[in-house]
Amino acid sequence: MATAPFRQDTGELAFDEIILQQGELISDRLNILRQEQYPPDAQKGLRQFSLAEVAYFLGVTQSTIKKLHLEGKGPEPQTSASGRRSYSAAQMLELRAYLDAHGRPGKRRYLPHRTEGEELHVISVVNFKGGSGKTTTAAHLAQHLALKGHRVLAVDLDPQASLTALHGIQPELDSVSSLYETLRYDAERQPISAVIRSTNFPNLDIVPASLDLQEYEYDTPVALTSRDPSEGRAFFTRISKALEEVEDRYDVVVIDCPPQLGYLTLTALTASSSVLITVHPQMLDVMSMSQFLLMLGGILRTIREAGAEMRLKWFRYLVTRFEPTDGPQKQMVGFLQAMFPNQMLEAQMVKSTAISDAGITKQTLYEVERAQFVRSTYDRAITSLNAVNDEIAGLVHQAWGRESP
Repeated sequence: MATAPFRQDTGELAFDEIILQQGELISDRLNILRQEQYPPDAQKGLRQFSLAEVAYFLGVTQSTIKKLHLEGKGPEPQTSASGRRSYSAAQMLELRAYLDAHGRPGKRRYLPHRTEGEELHVISVVNFKGGSGKTTTAAHLAQHLALKGHRVLAVDLDPQASLTALHGIQPELDSVSSLYETLRYDAERQPISAVIRSTNFPNLDIVPASLDLQEYEYDTPVALTSRDPSEGRAFFTRISKALEEVEDRYDVVVIDCPPQLGYLTLTALTASSSVLITVHPQMLDVMSMSQFLLMLGGILRTIREAGAEMRLKWFRYLVTRFEPTDGPQKQMVGFLQAMFPNQMLEAQMVKSTAISDAGITKQTLYEVERAQFVRSTYDRAITSLNAVNDEIAGLVHQAWGRESP
């Protein structure tokens, strides 16, 4: 017996209409918050960086930067009433250029751009379940690499667009194009350069996401079964071919994959130089990861046999949302380290209210002011993030045949 469509008690609206209205309401309220947070044009800015932070990102001592300022070399910092110096992210790039130009010849220490023979490095951040810290990891990694002097492209491949939102873009209101415009199979396909947008971080661009990305999951099986399925069979090359157009502009690409094992994720993986799998150290999450790996391995074997080349330089598991004082979590981390001693990152990303509180205003820990938090809480979180990202940067440099940064 057919049932009537679900309606409110008033009988006025069907369930789909209620959902659409509530989605639009949330979107409108988020846009109001964005206007309030980033006046006058709702565009994200970026804070100043302290002398200690600048020294860390440049890899020099604070006294070196002070000396440059006193000698009138490099950009003029902002100086507080108490004499504390701070620099913008753009000024950090100026300092890099100055130090690189006046450093020892033959050492590209301060401008770590790729040189001839060093391939574009593509990192895919993946997990089968939501809530594993995947987008948080991808966002902080991309921003960290940019602050360290690399030219970075972040690609949001998740239709939910969380990475996009973290960079101040609201896709349903800002009329942005996603990578779908580059991946689509029809004549309206656009080059990737048409969908790249700058961010509030110098050296960091982004390909935003939108709900349109989900169309790729429907288009690909149609292309695979069409009368001329050659394009569909090679779906796994579409991201790598798109990146060829802009590879001279970037050193590293960070892809935030959707939390599912679909065509988008597979296309990203076959374009990757490395894979980072986020793991929440709890039993149910590890059990899900086991199923994810079994499915992933089987599918990748199939597409390898179909002609896909996966040339991974490395893959690692990253423990996220880790609570060091939680006994069962510590046991789970030890369990994983015993099984995969060569694939586990040594550093873990700790669970922190600083990271979650920054996310409330759609910011990362690299964007918020330390003074907004209990200092010990902020310092613990930023130390953990930097340790993780430095370890990953070291793996990228090793893949290029360099010493760790």
